[in-house]
Formats: sequence, structure tokens, C-alpha cells
Amino acid sequence: MDKNKIEQVLVIRLSAMGDVAMTVPVLVALTQEYPNLKITFLTKAFYKPIVSGIPNVNVVIADTKGKHKGILGLWRLFGQLKELEFDAVADLHNVLRSNILKIFFLTQGIPFKQMNKGRSEKKKLTSGKSKEIKPLKPMHERYVEVFKSLGFVFSLNEKHTLPKLDLSKGIKEKWLIGNHKTIGIAPFAAFQGKVYPHHLMEKLLTYLNDLNHTQILLFGGGKKETEILEQWESKFNNCISAAGKLTFPEELRVISNLHVMVSMDSGNGHLAAMFGIPVITLWGVTHPYAGFTPFGQNYVNQILSDREKFPLIPTSVYGNKFPAGYNKVMETISPQKVYDKIKDIL
Repeated sequence: MDKNKIEQVLVIRLSAMGDVAMTVPVLVALTQEYPNLKITFLTKAFYKPIVSGIPNVNVVIADTKGKHKGILGLWRLFGQLKELEFDAVADLHNVLRSNILKIFFLTQGIPFKQMNKGRSEKKKLTSGKSKEIKPLKPMHERYVEVFKSLGFVFSLNEKHTLPKLDLSKGIKEKWLIGNHKTIGIAPFAAFQGKVYPHHLMEKLLTYLNDLNHTQILLFGGGKKETEILEQWESKFNNCISAAGKLTFPEELRVISNLHVMVSMDSGNGHLAAMFGIPVITLWGVTHPYAGFTPFGQNYVNQILSDREKFPLIPTSVYGNKFPAGYNKVMETISPQKVYDKIKDIL
């Protein structure tokens, strides 16, 4: 395909937060190589701040629970998109909704390229059998391949991140203390198979609370998570819970100013990585070999559960499937090991 004929491209990635964040370094690299290319990014409203700061990227909102719900809603969305006169579509999601849009676009003769999700490889990797595992293609590379299939040639490296964002005076004074090193901790994930046990996380916070010149910021959402974070904020004098206190754009600005982020295999780690922040990821029944390591991170920053004791790891891509007893895999990661890694980075 002749990239010289493509002046405007539609990029589709509706969800989830971490997956949208993983598009950022790819879009940064693409726009640096092709500064005249106009990109429209189709996603859900909440995720708009993740990509809206990239040059030449405009965001269109998919209201999948409202006016764009169902086939008729997607037809309505297609009509809205068609008016923007795209030369090609890069589908970085490849789900039912985007496949329906694909049919609509192809009837208009508009090139529509989709990500290969590697479903068969991931199914084999997460089979409930003892196995030797090998790394699959990282998600970032799968995104790059879609653009290459449209004729865009560019390379991706750890420098393709977003710059640190400015903070308002009020947020800066409350959330970032002078010469203190700021440690972000995101202790939750969508599925329990990816969550570090709370009693071990509390022990880690006990260690970190005694570190001089450090500030710990706790990230999470939802009523139950917020209650846990507020309990830790009350218990540890250098912990502040961000839950419910910042808007999402404000949270992104704070994350961009961290010195290190400790995250589960979840979205907050990817948000930090898109700003080039060192990310320590704790892995439970999932594994970095599935291709979801935060962008640009050293493999030594990936702290894994013990596969000798739990040889079926990884048991799923998302952390939602595991055999009996595998809910305790993360207990093989000691708080001391995480603490030592944080100190190494700081």
C-alpha cells in the first residue's frame, strides 16, 4: 500500500486502559516519522486524556453504551466517521465492534488493516499444562505491524514516550514534596489472579514508610479499593491515597512526575511507562511472556511468582483463570524483594 496516498488514518482502540496506554509509544514514533500524517483515534470517553496530548492526534468518542450501541449505533458511528474522509483504518483492537465497522468501511473501498492478536499462541502459552514457555510478540510490536501493513515504516524504541506534564501549584504542593522521591503504588487489578495479597502489600508499605525523603502515592478506584487505600493513608505517615481526590487528567499529570511506579499487571503500570517512568511489575498467574510488559521496561523490573512451585503459570492472559491453589501464587513474592528493587531504582 502506498503510504504517500494516506494523509488521514483512523486508529481504533476502544479499551481497556492499559491497552490504550500501550498505543502511545507507537503513535509517538509514528507521528515523529510522519509529522504530516493526521490521526483520528477512536476510543471511549474516559480514555481520551491518554492519547490527546500526542501531536496530530484527534480523538473521536465511541459511545458504546449510548448512541453507538448495537449494530444501528455502529452504523450511526460509521456515518460520523465517514464524513472525516479517512484514507485508511488501523484497527488495534480487533473485536466484534471493530469488525462490524470493518464491513462498513470496506463497502466504501477504504483500506482496513487489523492487529493479529495471536490468539492461538496465547492459548497454547496459557494451557493448563506444565510447559516450557517462550516470549510471544509484545503488544507494542503487534500495533506497529498494523501500520507497517499500511505502508508506514518506522522503528520503536524506549525514547518514544511522552514528556513529564506540568502540575498546578496546589497539586504540586500537596502531592510532590520538594526533594522527596515519589513512589507510586497501584495495588489492584481487574482480576484477583493479578493482585498482590493485601497483607504483603501492607508489609511493603511498612518498609517504605521508613525510607527517608520519600513520598508514597497510592492509586486505585472503586469503593472497596478506596477504603483500603484510605486505611493505609491513615496508618502510614508518608502515604497519600489518590483515589477519588484527582480527576483522571490530574492523575496522569501526577503519574508523569513519579520516580518509580509499582504496579500489578494492570493499567497503571502502562500509564507510567508511557511517560518513561521506571515500572516494577508484580506478576501472579499472568506472565510477561504473553506480551503485556509495560513499554520500555527492563526485564529485571518484572518480579515473577515462583514457577517451580506453580509450573502452570501463566494460566491466563487476563488473570481470570487459574486452577485450585493458584490464588496464592503471589505469596511467593516477598515484600523484601520488591522493597530492594524499589531502592535499586531510586
